[in-house]
Amino acid sequence: MFKRLENQTKAAKPLQRPALVLIATLYCFAGYAHADSSIWYSNGDPLNTKIDALPKIPAGYQADNATCTSTDLSKPITLTEVTEASLCNNPQTSEIWASARAQAAQLGIAKSAYLPSLSDNVSSSVGISSPESSTRSNPYLNLSNSLVANYLLYDFGNRNATLENARQLLLSASASQSSTVQSVLLASTVAFYQVQANIAALDAAREVERASEESFKAAEARYKAGVSTPADKLQAQTAYAQLTLARITNEGNLQTAYGSLANVMGLPANQKITLASGLVNAPQNILEDVSTLIEQAGARRPDLIASEAQLKAAQASIDASKAAAKPTISVSMSNNLQDGSSLSSSNNSTLGLTVSIPLFNGYAPTYRIRAAEATADLRAAQRDRLKLQISLDVWTAYQNLRTSLQSVTATEVLVSSAEQSYRVALGRYKAGVGNIIDTLNAQSALATARQQKIQATLNANIARATLAQAMGALDNAMIQSLPATNTTQLSQ
Repeated sequence: MFKRLENQTKAAKPLQRPALVLIATLYCFAGYAHADSSIWYSNGDPLNTKIDALPKIPAGYQADNATCTSTDLSKPITLTEVTEASLCNNPQTSEIWASARAQAAQLGIAKSAYLPSLSDNVSSSVGISSPESSTRSNPYLNLSNSLVANYLLYDFGNRNATLENARQLLLSASASQSSTVQSVLLASTVAFYQVQANIAALDAAREVERASEESFKAAEARYKAGVSTPADKLQAQTAYAQLTLARITNEGNLQTAYGSLANVMGLPANQKITLASGLVNAPQNILEDVSTLIEQAGARRPDLIASEAQLKAAQASIDASKAAAKPTISVSMSNNLQDGSSLSSSNNSTLGLTVSIPLFNGYAPTYRIRAAEATADLRAAQRDRLKLQISLDVWTAYQNLRTSLQSVTATEVLVSSAEQSYRVALGRYKAGVGNIIDTLNAQSALATARQQKIQATLNANIARATLAQAMGALDNAMIQSLPATNTTQLSQ
């Protein structure tokens, strides 16, 4: 076949040869394109949908504008390193990043409607002609090439509405990135402080267990000396055993907290982690007027920004649905080239204007408009509900923080007095002027006071991060300002 094509190309008229060569080239090119379809699309962003502008670490968190790096877990890690690892490794951030890229691609699809479409059809056929005046049959090859271009001139705003819908949905996706980032930041911060609190609770349990052991030994010594009853010894021994059990429980809680921290960092739960700081008190002078905080949250919360964008996207969908039911005006151009060895050649070009008027589509456009209007009402209601929820979130977080800070101050006084009470009671018991009940009660009160102080400190640190997240202000700068400066190294 290709040899015949070569012979007939040589025999063609001079003006026909370039056309035959061009068509044969296009034919070969089409075959190559079918084998490697990647040449038909761009790996970049030709319509500037800002895909590259969407950060790998989404908006709301900046780690020195650097790409994610692996965290060195062989040494103690700080709160900042924990949050960095969480944002880089937690699947939630990967999911929201992929979702934003998909929506950016939808914006590109909407922009592409403003560009013309171009298609090229190449075909070939082989036949045999038998002239009446000859007894000999002549084979021939017929090639045709058709190039068609279409461009939509006017559609009563359908493309504009569709583009605005895509833009608003991309804005919503971008705001959702920030919301997800802040959720991951809060979860990692809570997990970090929870580990620290469990470490402090374990240390306190060990200290109380040691004190209980001292009380038990004192009771045992007095019993052996014959100056106390067996009941004193048994009561002290029971209290000692209970505190040993509490210490074992705290050890298990600490390991569970380590597993939760590893999980939010995107690591296996059995990953060994060492923290670089102990539990420290939250700053006291961080409260502002709650009304101002609620007002700031209304302007900064990324989920509210996303909700506003979804409402605007739904409103744009109404315009798009209305415009889709109206006529469209398009212009088209085509060029058809045919060249055959035994047939006449032709080269035809056409230019046309098309007006498409939808007459009846079974009332589908009417219901599409109704659905779009109902969706817009739904998005508006969701936006209003979120505004109320934000005010409640800020109010609750503010009150929790204020209560926690006051509780920290109160527990410091409580621990100080409980320590003095226990020392006095134990001294009196050793001197033989006190009883074991008073000693054990003072010992239990001291243990409770220490646990309450640890919990109050944990609550204050978490409440500050929660208030920042409720205001939409939890970012890297906020994380770095959180208390984590104690150089005590606590390991798993």
